[in-house]
Amino acid sequence: MFISDVLHGKSGMVVKVAPGDTVLAATRKLAEHRIGAVVVEDDWMRLVGIFSERDFVNATARYGAEAVSFPVERLMSKRVITCRPNDRIEDALAAMTMARIRHLPVVADNRLAGIVSIGDLVKHRLDEKALEANVLLDIARLHA
Repeated sequence: MFISDVLHGKSGMVVKVAPGDTVLAATRKLAEHRIGAVVVEDDWMRLVGIFSERDFVNATARYGAEAVSFPVERLMSKRVITCRPNDRIEDALAAMTMARIRHLPVVADNRLAGIVSIGDLVKHRLDEKALEANVLLDIARLHA
């Protein structure tokens, strides 16, 4: 199975912020959409970073309450690991595990095509395994 299979089951909407947006604005988007990360895009719609709950927690621990007034670009993760729609789910899971990240932007033709979370990928794999189990049960019933 491929990342594109996971993206088909999602809404396609990616929540984004600009580098100059405040951390407060970004955390409000996280809360409003009940997500763990937002993509940071510049004025030319280029992926320049990702801002996650972990970034916020680390900033709050380091700077205290004043962190909410910082621009996102000050605290975002600038080294963004991405994947492509034709990447295998297993490879994406491995990359996320090795990098200790939970969100992976999907890039196609140098443009953001979506974002997947580790939860999305695990759910897709579990659904796939449940389908396989049901097929095997059906086959067993036919031969019984």
